Amino acid sequence: MPMRPYDGRVTDTDQTGAPGEPRELGELGPSGPAPVEAGPATSSPGERRLAHPPSDRYRESEAALAAAAADPADAVDPGASVARGVAVAMVVAIAGAASIVYLGGVLLLTEVLVVIAGFTGGGVGLALRWGSAEHLAGRRRVGAALALALGAVALGQLGLWQYGRSEGGVLGPIDYIGQVYGPLVLVEFAAAGVVAWLAAR
Repeated sequence: MPMRPYDGRVTDTDQTGAPGEPRELGELGPSGPAPVEAGPATSSPGERRLAHPPSDRYRESEAALAAAAADPADAVDPGASVARGVAVAMVVAIAGAASIVYLGGVLLLTEVLVVIAGFTGGGVGLALRWGSAEHLAGRRRVGAALALALGAVALGQLGLWQYGRSEGGVLGPIDYIGQVYGPLVLVEFAAAGVVAWLAAR
């Protein structure tokens, strides 16, 4: 029987190839498929890639919310402004002056006027801090709080004088306030100024 020369091709009877010859890519060996090395991923010419995945936006939002929840003082109010802070503080100051006139003139409750003055100063300071946030800080906010708080007490004293004139009084504002309320007026100014300074700083 004539012998056919070996041409190097794999046949049904030659599963492993000749000894020493490298197997072709993907050829089965004794322990299974030979490992195939993966090359770097390439993109088609018309494919667009984003610089960051869309999920990064949600991660940043969640991180910001978590930071604000952890420290509410660091949260910034986007609607804060100097105008809003001053407007709210002026409303508080006018309300405090009206309370002084009503309680001291109509109800004749002179001792409670010191408490009203203190609450007015504290309300003015807190209103400036909340309304203006970082737009009005430091000495400027403290100065504005003191001016509005002391102005509210002064306006209240003028209101008391006007109410006294409507009841038949003839004295001037300084004489009337001095004779009717005396040193209590100075205590009111002090209470309003100190509490406003503490609340605004």
